[in-house]
Amino acid sequence: MNTPVISSLRPPKVLSPVVLAAGLAIALLIVGEIVSPGFAGHGQIVNMLRVSAFLGIIAIGQTIVIISGGEGIDLSVGKVATFAAIIGSRVMDGDNTKLLPALTLALTVAAAIGLCNGLGITYLRIPPFVMTLGMIGVVQGLILAYTSGQAHGRAAPFLTSLVNGKVIFDLPGLLFLWLLLAVAVTWMLRRTTYGWQLFAVGANRVSARLSGIPVRRTVILAYVLSSVFAGLAGILLLGYTESVFLDLADQYMLPSIAAAVIGGTLLAGGIGGYAGTAIGAVVLTVLQSLLITLEISAAGRTVINGLVLIVLLSLYGRQRRLRT
Repeated sequence: MNTPVISSLRPPKVLSPVVLAAGLAIALLIVGEIVSPGFAGHGQIVNMLRVSAFLGIIAIGQTIVIISGGEGIDLSVGKVATFAAIIGSRVMDGDNTKLLPALTLALTVAAAIGLCNGLGITYLRIPPFVMTLGMIGVVQGLILAYTSGQAHGRAAPFLTSLVNGKVIFDLPGLLFLWLLLAVAVTWMLRRTTYGWQLFAVGANRVSARLSGIPVRRTVILAYVLSSVFAGLAGILLLGYTESVFLDLADQYMLPSIAAAVIGGTLLAGGIGGYAGTAIGAVVLTVLQSLLITLEISAAGRTVINGLVLIVLLSLYGRQRRLRT
């Protein structure tokens, strides 16, 4: 007799953010194809995925930082990516033999910046927002000192071929690299000790500390990884543009956060994953392409991006209340 009553009290099943984001990406492609035939063609999709990869790789580190909790966020990723590209372009200067030294130096500098962020946040107890915002100015100053206001150098031909060339099934090597990174990061988050510690620290730092987890080391490594992945994305973006600019990757700062949020990573920390972030990067890229196709102004695109993010956040918030 009571079974129907008990059933009615159960919370309704809800879709995961990953499924919602994937559905949104497909819906945007369908709308784009309707308003502009060819929008969802093979070549156009491949190009959108290529552009998504740069954002997606930067957002790897952003996802890790946000999962670490403590209001974790890294506003310096765009500037770090730009600095890495500038260093890489100057060192390799169109020479394949200098690609590895350029990559090593660029990622080492990026890691050092991430280490400074992590140390400032954990030992000096500077809020992540303030620390990484201040680091933008520091890196900008380093860029100006390094370049004297004029960036120069070229991408190595191999790097350009990796990003723009076709490897298998008319797909660029960049997409296979992104897939490999996505699998590796997902495995790291779900199957390694560091990944488990990261989620524990993000969920409750006091409990994590009492459980013997090295909270400071975990958080510092999160910021180092964020800068390293930003640096890698900057190098790959250099391969796409073939030359470098002083603001090459600056525009990826906020979208990298939005991609993680759209993919279901909780800004409070402790909940999330990279699969959703990758799909979030695709959603943002497809949305931008659609808005450009519709000839909507830059101001209009900014407003629509913000509205989409607000709607998704409200849906995700409702789902989490239903689960509790």
